Amino acid sequence: MGRAIGILGCSLALLLLLRAPPARGSPHRLRRQQRTGGLSRSHGPAGTTCKNQPLDLVFIIDSSRSVRPEEFEKVKVFLSKMIDTLDVGERTTRVAVMNYASTVKVEFPLRTYFDKASMKEAVSRIEPLSAGTMTGLAIQTAVDEVFTEEMGTRPANFNIPKVVIVVTDGRPQDRVQDVAASARAAGIEIYAVGVDRADMQSLRIMASEPLDEHVFYVETYGVIEKLTSKFRETFCAANVCALGTHGCQQVCVSDGGSYHCDCYQGYTLNPDKRTCSAVDPCAPGRHECEQVCVSNNGSYVCECYEGYGLNPDKKTCSAVDMCTPGRHDCAQVCLSNDGSYSCDCFEGYTLNPDKKTCSVVDMCAPGRHDCEQVCVRDDLFYTCDCYQGYNLNPDKKTCSRAITSSLVTTEESCKCEAIAALQDSVTSHLEALSAKLDEVSEKLQAYQGRQQVV
Repeated sequence: MGRAIGILGCSLALLLLLRAPPARGSPHRLRRQQRTGGLSRSHGPAGTTCKNQPLDLVFIIDSSRSVRPEEFEKVKVFLSKMIDTLDVGERTTRVAVMNYASTVKVEFPLRTYFDKASMKEAVSRIEPLSAGTMTGLAIQTAVDEVFTEEMGTRPANFNIPKVVIVVTDGRPQDRVQDVAASARAAGIEIYAVGVDRADMQSLRIMASEPLDEHVFYVETYGVIEKLTSKFRETFCAANVCALGTHGCQQVCVSDGGSYHCDCYQGYTLNPDKRTCSAVDPCAPGRHECEQVCVSNNGSYVCECYEGYGLNPDKKTCSAVDMCTPGRHDCAQVCLSNDGSYSCDCFEGYTLNPDKKTCSVVDMCAPGRHDCEQVCVRDDLFYTCDCYQGYNLNPDKKTCSRAITSSLVTTEESCKCEAIAALQDSVTSHLEALSAKLDEVSEKLQAYQGRQQVV
């Protein structure tokens, strides 16, 4: 009876296994649009050793309480299979393993083992640490204590890539974002492997770019070893772009067994063939602006000179009427002048030195009127008048001596002439006297000057 029940149980288990969805438990890489220069595929049989570029490779494995003992054994199998695929050696790939929970333990650093057998034996002896998931602490320990020359990391001038593979099934209980960013800035390439309940956002935060090549997820520890082939594709490929050792500032493009660097749109490759500089879209021949081109983060916008406005086509310009209300500061008259303007004044006013305001003109000032004798100001205009004894002519400008009335006697006429002659004589004598006074004054000044000298 017990044997029958056992057979029935096995049959049901087999049936459930056969009916399970094909994708269940398969490893998934974060997907995005396929880009040029992606991973090359290795054509060798699975499990064979590849001649990968030398690496300083550190495994950081989560052994917190959520990882059951049998699951932790699966992680160790994964590590052993990964070691089998690598070209391990002192001058090729060096491997270190770190174990973490609430504390961190360096199981063996990069300098300890240079053969696969010793490495796998050390892996088999690793024990879980239990409580806590201090992923940030583990990465920081790798930076401070493992990736050092004392612990077996090769000097920077060797140009050996520094790679970390983090395997975790939970959410970090510390601030992993800043630590991971600092590690990446130090030149460490981080791969994040999530299992079962792993927090995908945390995996993305700690992993290097591009995320679709550095973040992996499996649903159970039972299939984690399938990731071995995924990493083998990366590390065994003769693809420097995938290994992150190319030195391209922006884009690495795989080219058979080699590569070349490229740049994002709006940038151009510098003569060193590695770094990129923003293209000046406002260089002659690169833009369609009629007047002013303004560079704007790899693109450009058009503008116009002062006094011009941008047309709806956003390229050409038209002169703005600067004399429309609100555009000028002329007190009286604004004269538009091809995108600019000048100020003027109404008749009877003159432009002040500020070239904006106006003042009333004195129309009777010398040279401004054509009156022969007397100019009489009348607000903004003027009229002409004559001296006593003269009359204004019909032209309203010149004067003529007034005609004496026939009633004036010869005696009165003689008196007038005598008075006029007397006035002329007195004026003449006064002018002569004034000249004499001037002469005496000059002689006095000269005498005073000589006295001062003596």
